Amino acid sequence: MRILKTTLLFVTASALVMCSPDDDVDVVPPSESLEEQSHVIFDSEAVPYGTLSEYGFFEGEMAALEPAAGVLPYDLITPLFTDYAKKKRFVWMADGSSASYSADHKTLNFADGSVLIKNFYYDDVLPDMNTRIIETRLLYKIDGNWQFAEYVWNDEQTEAHLDLSGSYFDIEWLDDAGNQRATNYRIPAEGECFTCHKTGTVAMPLGPKPQNIDKAFAYKDGVKNQLTKWSEVGYLSGSFPSEIDRLVPWDDPSELLSERVRSYLDVNCSSCHLEGSHCDYRPIRLAWNETAELENLGVCVEPDEMINTALIRIIAPGNPARSVMHYRMASVVESERMPLLGRSVVHDEGLELLTEYINSLTVICD
Repeated sequence: MRILKTTLLFVTASALVMCSPDDDVDVVPPSESLEEQSHVIFDSEAVPYGTLSEYGFFEGEMAALEPAAGVLPYDLITPLFTDYAKKKRFVWMADGSSASYSADHKTLNFADGSVLIKNFYYDDVLPDMNTRIIETRLLYKIDGNWQFAEYVWNDEQTEAHLDLSGSYFDIEWLDDAGNQRATNYRIPAEGECFTCHKTGTVAMPLGPKPQNIDKAFAYKDGVKNQLTKWSEVGYLSGSFPSEIDRLVPWDDPSELLSERVRSYLDVNCSSCHLEGSHCDYRPIRLAWNETAELENLGVCVEPDEMINTALIRIIAPGNPARSVMHYRMASVVESERMPLLGRSVVHDEGLELLTEYINSLTVICD
């Protein structure tokens, strides 16, 4: 089926959400709307296309990542760390397709014809101090199943080509603090994507959960809560709670230290440390809704394998040097590091956060 989508973008001058603090939110369709023609082309029998430009997700110079009509930007409260790469995320849905709320901690129920678009890039790339887009990952749903497509950008930054085999890209840049960094960036193969994006044998998205996207976003027409915006444009149908049990920004010092750590571990580690996931045999469960229990977080839990005799607990209260989790986050050895995929350098700020948390614990282990 070839879809050339006409998107309804809603414009209203009055409040659309009518709820009490304990009610679910139902977004009332506005009486006025602005119809824009979307030129996104998504042929379920032809995708993945050989080039990214064939979808028409972006208008103008493609490297500007300016979304076409119907391509909606979104962001996460706490993003995944990927070797300090920055990300721009978008969602597009075919006419008649929408997602629905299931639970705060579960991925939205997406319909066929949904596409998630994630672009990975670096600013201040040496030697020219320019912006370099490395890859664009697509997750799209057809016949009830999510599929992967990986596009690698050319040196000219004019096009990205389909490549599911995986590759590496050497890059040097200045980070936000002005420090010079370098890495041999890993562009994942299809199988690597599936390692993290799965429950059992079923592929699935990770980011678009209410707990991750219940936040304000600066759209072109103003700042608005993302869940409300998705509802207004028809990308989220039905109701959702007025209050979501959501993550906190891991790097916000005004938030509780324990919640910052739990948020960080949820986004970076929980996809593997869930029932039916890649590392479900490990004695920890790192999803946000599970780590209120210190045992699930690994506090005072003995490791199920001995990396070295100094590491006596997954998290040893008050002692990072004896904590397996700290050791793995500080390692770049492929067989030891955590996460296993998605990073080749140490996330210094994330490790500092974990160190502060471990040192704050006063629990006495049996």
